[in-house]
Amino acid sequence: MPRGLTILGLESSCDDTAAAVVRQRAGARPEILASVVHGQTALHADYGGVVPEIAARAHAEKLDICVEEALAQAGIGLAEIDAVAVTAGPGLIGGVLSGVMCAKGIAAGAGLPLVGVNHLAGHALTPRLTDGLDFPYLALLVSGGHCQFLLVEGCDAFTRLGGTIDDAPGEAFDKTARLLGLPQPGGPAVERTARGGDPARFSFPRPLLDRPGCDMSFSGLKTALLRARDALIAEQGGLYEADRRDLCAGFQAALRDVLAEKSRRALDQCTGLTGFAVAGGVAANAAIRAALSSLAEAEGVPFLAPPLALCTDNAAMIAWAGLELFRAGHRDGFDLAARPRWPLDGAAPALLGSGRKGAKA
Repeated sequence: MPRGLTILGLESSCDDTAAAVVRQRAGARPEILASVVHGQTALHADYGGVVPEIAARAHAEKLDICVEEALAQAGIGLAEIDAVAVTAGPGLIGGVLSGVMCAKGIAAGAGLPLVGVNHLAGHALTPRLTDGLDFPYLALLVSGGHCQFLLVEGCDAFTRLGGTIDDAPGEAFDKTARLLGLPQPGGPAVERTARGGDPARFSFPRPLLDRPGCDMSFSGLKTALLRARDALIAEQGGLYEADRRDLCAGFQAALRDVLAEKSRRALDQCTGLTGFAVAGGVAANAAIRAALSSLAEAEGVPFLAPPLALCTDNAAMIAWAGLELFRAGHRDGFDLAARPRWPLDGAAPALLGSGRKGAKA
């Protein structure tokens, strides 16, 4: 890497259309030269969640605009790009396909190498982009669609220590918000509502803490909240604002406690770690961050959490993961496929089952 590498990254796995430019010069820390994200919250607001068909169409309309904006923000042209990195999965297939096709068009037109990136690897490698964290480290990837503990030993070397066997935390936050009449996305809405609430008012379960290992479950927690809500409605004819605050506070505390205890168990399985990192959209939750930071301090392991802008889906993490893979010799042809499912640890048994398209992430 005598002159360094400059990578254009594209991300479109769910409901954020993003493009970014990341550069790393020889012997220097990486730089995010540009990061553009076009969200779709308004498009899905009336549906209580992301509608895949609407998301895919919006990606197709916005990807080239995002790329133009990112290049302009970085002040460079395609002639200064060394490779194009793109999320090739896992995710909503229409959105992933839109990104892959756009990246192929750019790579073909500009004569650039193409690198397909696993969206989960983008999150898991973010601590190396932001903090220069060395391998090996433990990463808790906690987002809207995924939750798993990963021992990260290389840019393409991941060992899964455990994960959710049903709902991901972000999905549980979204469902909780819908149950309580709060806006989407559910994570920020539940966190805001929980402020000032009494987390001890309702006795919510801490699923799977009575079993060994690092696997998690959050669907029962959501069901417990539903029952508590229905009992209040039956008793008093509706929900008061104080009820919503207490329900959100109790739900958030239960989820936080599960993540903290399972993180402790994951840390106990590992030796020689350089740090414990949390990544993904739910990593933006202040209560969860604080609990995991306190745990890491007690365990004597450095704790790292990305800036809030890099917790949610973004293309800077894809550009960085692509840079690491490109530097390690990875290249993809124009037969690169969009993959709705793509486990990082292919040797681990599927947590959520599998079908004709393979194991889920």
